[in-house]
Amino acid sequence: MGLLSLGTPLEWKESRKLNQHVRESGIEQLKNIFKQHGARTQDPFLWGDEVEYMLVDVDSKAHTARLAIEKDYILEDLNDEEKALPECIAHNVSYHPEYGRFMVEATPDRPYDGNDLGDYIYVEENMKVRRQLMEKQLEDSPSIIPLTLTTFPRMGCGIFTSPPSKPNGPASQSLFLPDEIINRHVRFPTLTANIRRRKGRKVAINLPLYPDINTKLIDDSIPHRDMFDHDKEPFLGALLPGHVYMDSMGFGMGSSCLQVTMQALDLKQSLDLYDAMVPITGVLLALTAAAPIFKGFLVNQDVRWNVILGAVDDRTFYELDKEAFEGYDKFGGLDIDESQKTLGDEEGVKSLDGQPIRRVSKSRYDSVDAYLGGEKYYNELYNDIVSPINEKVYNQLVEEGLAKPLARHFAHLFIRDPLVIFNERINQDNTLENDHFENIQSTNWQLLRFKPPALYPRTTEISKTPGWRVEFRPMEIQITDFENAAFSVFIALLSGAIIKFAPNLLIPILKVDENMKTAHDVDAAISSKFWFRSNWNVANEDYKEYGLSWFSKHIGNERNGIENGNRVILNGNGKPSTSNASTEFSKFSVDEIINGNRQFPGLLRLVIKYVATTIDGPTADKQQLSRLHRYCQLISLRASGDIPTAARWLRNQVLESPVYENDSKVSEEINYDLIQKVTAITRLSDGHILNEFFGPELASYVAIL
Repeated sequence: MGLLSLGTPLEWKESRKLNQHVRESGIEQLKNIFKQHGARTQDPFLWGDEVEYMLVDVDSKAHTARLAIEKDYILEDLNDEEKALPECIAHNVSYHPEYGRFMVEATPDRPYDGNDLGDYIYVEENMKVRRQLMEKQLEDSPSIIPLTLTTFPRMGCGIFTSPPSKPNGPASQSLFLPDEIINRHVRFPTLTANIRRRKGRKVAINLPLYPDINTKLIDDSIPHRDMFDHDKEPFLGALLPGHVYMDSMGFGMGSSCLQVTMQALDLKQSLDLYDAMVPITGVLLALTAAAPIFKGFLVNQDVRWNVILGAVDDRTFYELDKEAFEGYDKFGGLDIDESQKTLGDEEGVKSLDGQPIRRVSKSRYDSVDAYLGGEKYYNELYNDIVSPINEKVYNQLVEEGLAKPLARHFAHLFIRDPLVIFNERINQDNTLENDHFENIQSTNWQLLRFKPPALYPRTTEISKTPGWRVEFRPMEIQITDFENAAFSVFIALLSGAIIKFAPNLLIPILKVDENMKTAHDVDAAISSKFWFRSNWNVANEDYKEYGLSWFSKHIGNERNGIENGNRVILNGNGKPSTSNASTEFSKFSVDEIINGNRQFPGLLRLVIKYVATTIDGPTADKQQLSRLHRYCQLISLRASGDIPTAARWLRNQVLESPVYENDSKVSEEINYDLIQKVTAITRLSDGHILNEFFGPELASYVAIL
């Protein structure tokens, strides 16, 4: 969840006076990072994953399932040297706080070796242990289950917490979410409040309602309340007809995702890897879709991304280029002189600290704004959107020797204000500390995060510290450890394959943004098409033998193809493309992008060839190859539509429920049944549900894990 400092956080009116100090210090820290680490090389290919869990209290007598908000003490116990920490370290597991009290983030304590096939197979075992150690801390509360749900279906609906709490908190001032769901660390309620204070109003998230026979055209769950001034906002224009309305950071940051971070050889390789991963972000978001329900409503989309985008959107009316609500200041809580408020764009509106106030096209949680300028395939023409930058920061970094594309990346991040400043951390040693840089860096949540190393004393052996890393952030969390391991391993192996085989995957950023919008569509993974490069600059013939059948040849079950229903995944170059691929960029299905066609081999073949030629390959243990085969099969079958995404499965459970009233609403009874089924899938305890979710072939394999 980013930087967690100890101390006294400043309220927005005080912290905004220090914004420029934080930016200036942060850039000095960044320049020192490049001085200390810019020339480092030969770092090993290491990687790790982050899994976010929800603690759900399932009451089988009352038939309710609610978010547990008073068991957050287990996080302290799991990190207590006198309690569970030694066992966690012994099992290579580490636990971290997240936004919600009902949430726990878990990672490996030590990174995985990207050149060791055994570590890729170990990932799932590590994930299983993470759940087990949490469950051990919850032994006195057997009704509470750690689940990997992207969203909790009834968050914001009446009583949805255990114990019950009311939405009357001063931090979020939400009509639906109580402040009691927010992590107790002072950073989190302060972050929530300061986003609202800077913006000058509450965040407003509107998702299209799933249209059904009895669906009302307006969100009828909004109460008429007069507790806070902001309570009137949905009736002033914050609510859109035909949409589900949400008004708090918790709706976004209270959702869970799956993130994977890779360490590259050096700075240059990390830039190439970052650029190459940008075009696949929308595809993987669609493929991992797992969020068709928000605030007790089925919505007409499948993923969480735009919810988090809106949940931390601190832009004022002026920055959004929108008319302010009646009685509201278009500059929100920005610290500007009254005389400035009458100036137009061309006259250069500035804050009291001299920072320009501009139109900003994206939230601070959004898709990437530009490629970073990797040496392999970077083309300035692909950076085809206009993103505002901090000119002073840009000039400083260019003078320091940074390449212009990379300097623009950081200069764009530094148009943002720091949202939480701790009084005790105002003055820092910019040669040894990097909290001010991280204050800006960690509150710019994009599809990918370029992660520089930290600063260390001169006596530190730098080669043993984390190096230049790329964090892949779009994926939704999956229900089972098997799925989360499969997608984590896939991304890490794909990163290795990209580094080794150097495919050219770059497309214009405008098309990346369009892909992200497409990824929100219902069933986008099987029904929509995504912009992708037609020619990857690799020879299809070189990947012909690396379909799924490669595994069969090396684990003693050779067949001409892996049959899935009536479909056969071919050994050759795949099926003909259904797209017009005569141009440099065309639209392709997720199936083609993952499984390949006659224009390109597909991402899966890159991964399998990488395993075959780099990670042990034919000499590897057959059981390990068998597990990796099943991971690849899961991804292939999801891409082809032969098995459903989690979003489709969850949607079907609601639509097929005998108590569903065709009104797009997920009642408490439906929610309870849904959580029961999710629990059965998590525990691999119901063969019928597993068959429905994974298909019979994968289900029979997963059930014996």
